[in-house]
Amino acid sequence: MDGQDEVSAREQHFHSQVRETTICFLLFAVLYVASYFIITRYKRKSDEHEDEDAVVNRISLFLSTFTLAVSAGAVLLLPLSIVSNEVLLSFPQSYYIQWLNGSLIHGLWNLASLFSNLCLFVLMPFAFFFLESEGFAGLKKILEDLDEQMYMITLEEEALQRRLNGLSPSVECDLLDLEQELQNVKTLKAKLERRRKASAWERNLVYPAVMVLLLFETAMSVLLVACNVLCLLVDETAMPQGSRGPGIGHASLSAFGFVGAALEIILIFYLMVSSVVGFYSLRFFGDFIPKKDDTTMTKIIGNCVSILVLSSALPVMSRTLGITRFDLLGDFGRFNWLGNFYIVLSYNLLFAIVTTLCLVRKFTSAVREELLKALGLRKLRLSSAPREPDSAKPSANGHQKAL
Repeated sequence: MDGQDEVSAREQHFHSQVRETTICFLLFAVLYVASYFIITRYKRKSDEHEDEDAVVNRISLFLSTFTLAVSAGAVLLLPLSIVSNEVLLSFPQSYYIQWLNGSLIHGLWNLASLFSNLCLFVLMPFAFFFLESEGFAGLKKILEDLDEQMYMITLEEEALQRRLNGLSPSVECDLLDLEQELQNVKTLKAKLERRRKASAWERNLVYPAVMVLLLFETAMSVLLVACNVLCLLVDETAMPQGSRGPGIGHASLSAFGFVGAALEIILIFYLMVSSVVGFYSLRFFGDFIPKKDDTTMTKIIGNCVSILVLSSALPVMSRTLGITRFDLLGDFGRFNWLGNFYIVLSYNLLFAIVTTLCLVRKFTSAVREELLKALGLRKLRLSSAPREPDSAKPSANGHQKAL
């Protein structure tokens, strides 16, 4: 019986490993495909003409896509873990979610940590230097492009010279050109009208909703950080160290259950978006923003590295600020400074103060006026000067009106 039990345990462990590997592979494949479409949307299309250029750009493209997929996985670590914990609590005996267990979640955290370090210290430096080493081979392509542009400019110059010499097209062609220009003006006018209507809709509906959502998320973030500061002062278990809890699916992370977990996920994504927007808003990185169909591979590599750094820091930042109570797993919870009370407390206080100042500075009177106007609440404000009652107004013959 002991031998059969041992064989059965080994078979279960084998099937569990195969299932977890398959799930991780499918999840990464979806992220890789999505990352590939995102990068090709911004990548410059004219970078692949010569054979040697195509090979180098293709290798750099695959490495950048891999890095962006790893970044997306790091962003989804906490939301997937929080959702998994709540689902296991809601359906503890369900047969269809037996694959969702603590071993799978720990494996995802370990893979995200491993691949993040691999991309940051190995793959991306290799892609950058490999792309730069191809620069001399691409000089031939640059010269050919210059020759082609000079040829086109010469043709245009000859056409203009012929028109100046009286060899312009006939009157009928001029009329056709005039009709074509008129049609272009009508088309442009129709596009501008549609754009004006869309702008009005965005101003009246989308802008107020986005403003209210941003204000709510910012206020909630400050409130949770303030509560975390109080917890740090009175309870040492609030420190963002490694896994110390009972595990996945044993206790809810929020007193409000699934609603609180959903709020935590929203705030985690808000932190990521605000970090990316703040990064690209810096003066030094203003020209670093990718442009559709006009971004070089060097800029794509730099953007992938920047997003990887921000996404890898997201789980640690969310746990340190008290946005979530989910324990850090894998290598994410093994940083020495996570156990330093003064560093963690200073980080929370700095975040709360800076975010509050930013909220006060951005939510000015002009923004409030615009928001009230968009919400249709501007007419509800009381006038600063009270109206004089009708009984106090003098009549035409000098007497007051009777009540």
